[in-house]
Amino acid sequence: MKAPRRIGVLGFNDVNGIDLVGPLEAFGHAAFIDPARAPHQPYEVVVIGVTRGTFRTESGLLFKPHCTLRTAPPLDTLIVPGGCGLRETSAGATVAAWLVERAPKIRRIASVCTGIYALALTGILDGRKVATHWRYADEVARAFPKLKVDGNALYIKDGCYYTSGGVTAGIDLALALIEEDLGPRAALAVARELVVYLKRPGGQEQYSEPLRFQMRAADRFADLVAWIAGHLDRDLSVPVLAARACLSPRQFSRRFGAAFGMTPAHYVEAVRMSESRRRLASPENTVEQIAISVGFASADAFRRAFERRFGIAPSAYRTRFGLVPDRPVSSSRQGVVQ
Repeated sequence: MKAPRRIGVLGFNDVNGIDLVGPLEAFGHAAFIDPARAPHQPYEVVVIGVTRGTFRTESGLLFKPHCTLRTAPPLDTLIVPGGCGLRETSAGATVAAWLVERAPKIRRIASVCTGIYALALTGILDGRKVATHWRYADEVARAFPKLKVDGNALYIKDGCYYTSGGVTAGIDLALALIEEDLGPRAALAVARELVVYLKRPGGQEQYSEPLRFQMRAADRFADLVAWIAGHLDRDLSVPVLAARACLSPRQFSRRFGAAFGMTPAHYVEAVRMSESRRRLASPENTVEQIAISVGFASADAFRRAFERRFGIAPSAYRTRFGLVPDRPVSSSRQGVVQ
């Protein structure tokens, strides 16, 4: 039986707690994905402290590291979480100096959120495309002009280096690493244990469609946007949405266009398409089931809309991201429920 891969996660005062614990829990849950192989531990996770003492998160939680930078064992993978303690203190320089020495001996290195500051200080990311939390993207780009910073992506792989956006994006990244090691079914099993989405593509934007539009909406439309996202299989025509917003259809269309820069129909389709990509991650769902669940009247209508928006068929999208192919289905109804 193969020895467990050793995953190191850095810990330091004022680390972001979810940046640290999210990946830890993902790798830890990988031990429970196959009851028939319960004794097998695919990963050994160690928390590496900058010092040997207890450290605290930004929210005040206390952690005790397994080892320190000086005593850290050989690692397969290293994850550097974010937090103000790394980007605003000398800890970042300490970690960077350690990374310069240890990086050549580590198979892959990843950062979560502003953990990228420590990696960037080493110069090992120069010329590479990287991701970080959208709030810090411009700041990182100014501080490290040799980096190609993407403030939208959830995570990015460039060579043996992986960088990700803020907080929960660290879980997306950990699931991607688990999939690389153990396959898509294992990653899906871990995602289910954690009750999180699997396979938000690395290039997917950190803002979901509903969140993006809620940020721009008036209170009346913010509530409506949340309701739409939870009722995609309903009739979401202009008269229905206008009635829910307590406006006439004409007033509703005009105000919605002014707030969001698109028609209600275009917005509804964008949300349906975004959600359908997430649902394609589950191998139990057929294309027809997904089509109906997000408000399309048939699999054929859904396929046409999906290809028009993303330039790829739903089945090809599923295959590209390592998921099982869809079972053959028949379709009898045409058109889109709008």
